Amino acid sequence: MTFEEMRTQLMERILQQQLITATISQPRMKSNEVKRIKLKPLILKDAYHIQIEYQFERILKHDNVLLEDFPARLDTFFNDYRQAHVDFIDEKVQVQLSKKNKVLWKSDKSSAPKQVNLAHNRKKNYLLADDKPYPFLIRLGVQTEEGKIKQQKYDKFKQINRFIEFIDDALAYLPKDRQVRILDFGSGKSYLTFALYHYLKIEKGLDIHVTGLDLKKEVIEECSRIAEDLGYEQLEFLVGDINDYNDESAVDMVVTLHACDVATDMALARAVKWGASVILSVPCCQHELNRQLNTPALDIMLQHGLVRERFAALATDAIRAEILSLVGYEAQLLEFIDMENTPKNILIRAYHTGKKPSSDQRAHYDAFLKLLNAKPFLANELQAYL
Repeated sequence: MTFEEMRTQLMERILQQQLITATISQPRMKSNEVKRIKLKPLILKDAYHIQIEYQFERILKHDNVLLEDFPARLDTFFNDYRQAHVDFIDEKVQVQLSKKNKVLWKSDKSSAPKQVNLAHNRKKNYLLADDKPYPFLIRLGVQTEEGKIKQQKYDKFKQINRFIEFIDDALAYLPKDRQVRILDFGSGKSYLTFALYHYLKIEKGLDIHVTGLDLKKEVIEECSRIAEDLGYEQLEFLVGDINDYNDESAVDMVVTLHACDVATDMALARAVKWGASVILSVPCCQHELNRQLNTPALDIMLQHGLVRERFAALATDAIRAEILSLVGYEAQLLEFIDMENTPKNILIRAYHTGKKPSSDQRAHYDAFLKLLNAKPFLANELQAYL
């Protein structure tokens, strides 16, 4: 099969509206910032479109293109990428291109024909179903005994599911041949701690031991009762502070939710020193950088208290993610829950890879700190690792 025959065959089927999904990957140039592209059909304003999802290293961007405008886009994709996995209604196709566009074509027609779902606002497929009773959600008052989500708790249910998505993404980084050790600092009422335990222990069958740590004794006592009632034998809750918790020498996953100001940095530093494979952190209020900011070039923006506060919070999280990258983690800043629910909706997700930073990366980091006059608490805590 020639390159032109391959392109024609794929395009004809896409134009006949037979596409289910497609993934285009393997950039020809290492400098290409878009690592892969996903395609799916949908109906917008009564017109058939192809949704294009551009996957950068840390963010996603979407573009919806009318079907008649799509051929030109496909041509540019094959100029820039060498692999495509395409799922049609009655066939799965894999295409691999050589540097000189020699085509390797593999086809699988063994599966039963599929239906195309063109709904743009399709029902959310939650990892925890919204029509199935879960004992921990019932016990925490999120569900009724019949498994119906209580109206006033639906935002909490969505938050729990969003958190479970992050846990699911992290599975590949957790050990499979021994017990997984997990710490949750600032666990509070522990909705997410119970969700984490349920998903990893009951849904995925992992051998885990989870500790939730919080300063409020009465909250810890209530969470301990709930864990006992549910039979969650490998879930414990302790009264304690991040600073004085010294019972571990190695931990696989560290979760920290809404730890105020540098308490988040304390937890991140502890995670790095323990060699945690996975870090999930949702910061809370942040004041350290706000006090340090001394950047005349940004005075037009920073003279406004509200803007200064938000800028300091965003810059703080960006610095935290960069420090984690510098000490061997793949770190991303992701949206945790909808902005309409809370402005404190950023989650820092980091996976340990051991990758060494480049000199350019370190230089950019140093220049950014110098620009802001920033002296991060986390950098001081991890000085030996930087």
